[in-house]
Amino acid sequence: MGDLTPAIQVENLSFAYEERPILNDISLEIPAGQFTVLLGKNGSGKSTLMRILCGFLDFERGKVHIMGEEIRSFSSRQRARVLGFLPQHHRPVFPFSVQDVVLTGRASYVTYVPKQEDVEISIAALERVGIIHLKERPFTELSGGEQQLVRIAQVLAQQPRLILLDEPSSHLDFLNQAHLLRLIRELVDADLTVLAVLHDPNSAFLYGDHFIFLKDGAVERLSAAERPWDRDFLERIYDTKMDSIPYGDRAFVVTKG
Repeated sequence: MGDLTPAIQVENLSFAYEERPILNDISLEIPAGQFTVLLGKNGSGKSTLMRILCGFLDFERGKVHIMGEEIRSFSSRQRARVLGFLPQHHRPVFPFSVQDVVLTGRASYVTYVPKQEDVEISIAALERVGIIHLKERPFTELSGGEQQLVRIAQVLAQQPRLILLDEPSSHLDFLNQAHLLRLIRELVDADLTVLAVLHDPNSAFLYGDHFIFLKDGAVERLSAAERPWDRDFLERIYDTKMDSIPYGDRAFVVTKG
């Protein structure tokens, strides 16, 4: 558990694409040192919110603070040292080695040529993720699960205080999804702050600390792990009927039909 200062504060944020409202008067806080999960149907505004929080999209109404600083006050280099972002889609083109891909995470610290310190940090990131054995492999020859772990290491090499992940497990098989989510949990337990978009509420409730539910561009509920959901609420969020299945001290949900 981190300190009590929020990693992210959003106040009365609204955003529209060509006059089509996407986010409507959103206010929320992301606690520092916790794993916060953003949940909701496709089209609810999750990815748009993530891109605003990363500084990739500007907004006209509202305020966004990252680690207590107004987001527009950061240069791109400063922002990269505070915040790491793993986007939903990535299409590798060049067969760079895994180590070189991870080393690009040091871009905000490098002026011309990476120093030995940058190389050591990239190696440490590979070791932290458990893929040091892949460091000489071409990135383009890796499996989807291996590529995703390399991208996590690349973000860790930035040494950010906060990591944002947009659907990090969406294209992974069951084994790699579990491995990735356990890794995220370990990083948070080591006092990193993570905000992730996840499609599967069961995975979210299993690994997360704090939950934000979006529907039609608005925050429907902010919830802690002790009581993140009830079935009626989830049916309204996802517009589908559900069953709950008790398992130990918690329950999992499945869609009906």
